[in-house]
Amino acid sequence: MFSRNSSDHTNQHATSSIDQAVQSAEQALHATQRAAHDALEGFGDGVQQVRRDAAPVLTHAVDNASALAQRGLNAVKDGTHRLQDQARHASDSTARYIRDEPVKAMLIAAASGAALMVLMGWVTRSRDRR
Repeated sequence: MFSRNSSDHTNQHATSSIDQAVQSAEQALHATQRAAHDALEGFGDGVQQVRRDAAPVLTHAVDNASALAQRGLNAVKDGTHRLQDQARHASDSTARYIRDEPVKAMLIAAASGAALMVLMGWVTRSRDRR
């Protein structure tokens, strides 16, 4: 049928084709590995760049938040001092009025107490009906 020489030639051709296919596959594998490595390095560089770019922005945001919190705290302190001053002024005014007009102050206190008792009576009565 086929001569041995022809069979050897076919085997050599098949082996050569297989070797070429293996070599091509190895080259494709190496090229893929290089591409993946380059992509990962590029990604790592990108992440580092984002970190470098984001750091000043985050620092600025933290500084702004801190300044805003400090302003809020100062506003609360100022408001507290103003309320204390107003309460002190109201107390002084009330004491001065009682000292200057003791009879009127007693009548106002009695009327306020009576009004408060009527109001409490209404509240407890409406609660008892439920």
